[in-house]
This record gives sequence, C-alpha cells and structure tokens, in this order.
Amino acid sequence: METILQTLIIQKATEFVRNELENESSGHDWYHIYRVTQSAKTIAIEEGADLFVCELAALLHDIADPKLNISEEVGLARVNSWLEQNEVPRDASEHVMQIISTMSYKGGGKPPMATLEGKVVQDADRLDAIGAMGIARVFAFSGAKGRKFHDPSIDPRMDMSEEEYRNGEDTAINHFYEKLLKLKDLMNTNYGKTLAMGRHQFMQDYLDRFYAEWEGKK
Repeated sequence: METILQTLIIQKATEFVRNELENESSGHDWYHIYRVTQSAKTIAIEEGADLFVCELAALLHDIADPKLNISEEVGLARVNSWLEQNEVPRDASEHVMQIISTMSYKGGGKPPMATLEGKVVQDADRLDAIGAMGIARVFAFSGAKGRKFHDPSIDPRMDMSEEEYRNGEDTAINHFYEKLLKLKDLMNTNYGKTLAMGRHQFMQDYLDRFYAEWEGKK
C-alpha cells in the first residue's frame, strides 16, 4: 500500500509528465505514458512487484528518451534532477533511474532487466508498442519523421547496431519486422507474455490485410 508521501510524489510526477509531453506528436505523448503506467500497475499487482517504483518509473521513462532530448545523458539528468527536487527516497530514486537507463529497446541487443520492477515496466512499455496501439503509434511516428509508410523496394533490416536502428532508412511496415513482431518473445513476466500474445496476433492479422489491400485483392 502506498504511503501519503508516495501518493504525493505520484501526483507530482503525473502533473510534470503531462505538462512535458501533452503536445508531443510522435507517439511518445502523455497518453502513451498513461497507457504504460496503467499496464505497469496491472502487471505489478499480478507479479507482486513494488507498485510505487513501477508506477513512478513508468510515468518518468520517456522524459529521458533520446528521441525527445539532445542525448540520452541529458534526458537521464532531467529525470534525476526531478527525483532529487521532489525528495524521492534514495532507494526508490536509484531503482527508478536504474530501470529507465536500461529499459529501452535500442535494437533489442541489451541484457535482461535486473529487477522484477524493471521487467514489469519494460513489459508495459513494450505492450504499448504492439497490438492496436502499436499499429497506431508506428504510423504516427513514421509520419512525424517524414518516413514512408511502405515501400516494397526497401527490405527490413534484421540485424542492426544501435546507430543503424536509430538513424537508418526505414518504413512503418518494415518496423513491424525490425522490432514489433519480435517483442512477444522478449517479454519478461508471465502476465506480460499473456497480454502480448493477443496483441501479436492482431498485428499479424493486420499485416495480412494490409498486403491484400496493397495488391487490390480485398
């Protein structure tokens, strides 16, 4: 059960993140944070994780995202500064920073999360990248970056460095193969895996329909 202090910190974090990301248009907006936080709370309860740490890390995770900052280091410094200014207890603050600094996909080559809470928050973030929400977000992000939504002459990049993942030529449809369809098998928690299965199937069904319509067959 959260203490009064923890409840106050969560309220402050919610207000801070909403103000920061409410008008963001690349798919990393406030409502992405809201969905990830709701999923993190659900998974945390199911898995017996520390609810306060999971909720706070989920709320703050995209404040540090390198896509929304000059660099990842600058983003992490912003999160750390907020935690210090709002007097988050040191053990929780250090745990949140450890989660946020290691949870990003970055081509999928990173080691597994070190704590149950990290696994919970990473699963919640990945769940929002697949299924109906994932489909909506990949097209929103591609549009924001001026990328094509499909080009049959561009093959998906199956083995990438982090730099290639961030900056290489890409399309919305190729991103399904480069990342989204891989996430089901990268989930950490049992409950996260259960939720991912249905979302994964929805994406596969969508791609089947997409290609049929592309060729004028439906």
